[in-house]
Amino acid sequence: MPDRDAILRRNNVNLYAAPDDAPTVVFAHGFGTDQTAWSRQVEALRGKCRCVTFDHVGAGGSDLNAFSRGRYASLYGYAQDLIEICDALDLRSVRLVGHSVSGMVSMLASILRSELFTELMVIGASPRYLNDPEAGYVGGFELADIEGLFEAMAANYHAWASGFAPLMMGNPESPHLAQYFHETLVSIRPDVAQSVLKTIMLSDHRADLGRVGVPVWISYADNDIAVPEPVSAFLASHIPNSQRAQLSATGHLPHISAPATVNRAIEQWLGFGVSNGN
Repeated sequence: MPDRDAILRRNNVNLYAAPDDAPTVVFAHGFGTDQTAWSRQVEALRGKCRCVTFDHVGAGGSDLNAFSRGRYASLYGYAQDLIEICDALDLRSVRLVGHSVSGMVSMLASILRSELFTELMVIGASPRYLNDPEAGYVGGFELADIEGLFEAMAANYHAWASGFAPLMMGNPESPHLAQYFHETLVSIRPDVAQSVLKTIMLSDHRADLGRVGVPVWISYADNDIAVPEPVSAFLASHIPNSQRAQLSATGHLPHISAPATVNRAIEQWLGFGVSNGN
């Protein structure tokens, strides 16, 4: 395993201090964003929690030289990174908030090292994005849809990102939100983005859900084009110790588009008195 400093540099880890008895909350971002996606959540929780943010390899300020198509051909590569971050910071009894793919990544990490985690909160998570009609599973995408997505990325990544960002963000009345997502998308090297998204979209971790041994709070928003509502119901029915809660928000990135709503949900999950902050 890389040494502590190398791990922290690799994932551009940031730790926000809090009193010794405060809970530790790790925030794990989804595809196309970086740790800045959690800025409103960290702002709301600083001082109440020891907050940890990081960038997945390939995103934000991570070490791009650490990107390996072999390691990150599976979500287990990202799960191992998460475990290494916790070990490097000597974290235990972690409460983890994972968005989108990081929801599944956090569950895999908890399977590998359950003693690190107390509880998980996943937002817009999915074990499989492809529909599986034979199993009656609705993931949201047909194979032809995903193949067309990959072709568009390869043909003109910046043009693809211009269309993908508002589609995922939703909330067209607030175009600055899609603009933010577009900016973080295009900051990723196109070949890395294509490789990462292929790993995500073709993954299937339905069989792993029953192995998750820590409590999982499943949060979902309306009109999430990437993760339709039946996916959250599937998660709740297959994760042994889980509960499902609908957010009063729309789109695939509610922590960005409706931060006050997500902050209240996180504070409720943590057992704090709910604030009215943004």
